[in-house]
Amino acid sequence: MATLLHIDSSVFPADVSASRAVTDAFRRAWEEQHPEGTVIYRDLAADPVPHITADAHSAGFADPATHTSGQAAAFAERVRLIEELERADAVLIGAPMYNFSIPSTLKAWLDNVILLGRTAATEESKIKGTPVTVVASRGGSYAPGTPREPYEYVQNYLTAVFADALGADLDFIVPELTMAPHNPEMAQLIPLFEASRERALQDAAAKAKELAQRFAA
Repeated sequence: MATLLHIDSSVFPADVSASRAVTDAFRRAWEEQHPEGTVIYRDLAADPVPHITADAHSAGFADPATHTSGQAAAFAERVRLIEELERADAVLIGAPMYNFSIPSTLKAWLDNVILLGRTAATEESKIKGTPVTVVASRGGSYAPGTPREPYEYVQNYLTAVFADALGADLDFIVPELTMAPHNPEMAQLIPLFEASRERALQDAAAKAKELAQRFAA
């Protein structure tokens, strides 16, 4: 059976988090298709991974036989995260926009799993071609043609990482205007927010079912 790696990074709990609501819809649809499958779950807000250190970084470029004790310990943690990613048939990531970019906890995870010669910059990468679905929620709209389009650094950055560096099969689901119900100045945008949320939930379920059918074939 297929394995799904599910990562959430929102600092908010499921009942108020836009990204978690959509990743949950995806996961429930996935599990309906794969009731005996495996889901590896990481909540980076509740259980953050270590930020990259000098030992962890330098160990990735050194012969393991030369690692210091500090490098060996730090690199072992990186390898554990990389192996989780390599085992996944599909990856689901909740990536809300905070101050124009991704949460620092998600960046820390990426810094650990991007390893030249293993997951990146090699044709032998086990990540190459893996379907990755990113739920990129944001409080406003950064869509093409909007005033804030130049400040969209979530999809641009994650495209560079997953599609360009890791060679994954990347897809985005984008619930936007999530601050409309909470900001009086955005009250007129609530219908657009509600439509965006509903579309995202439907897209998540549809994407999960599509991938499930692909792996069942």
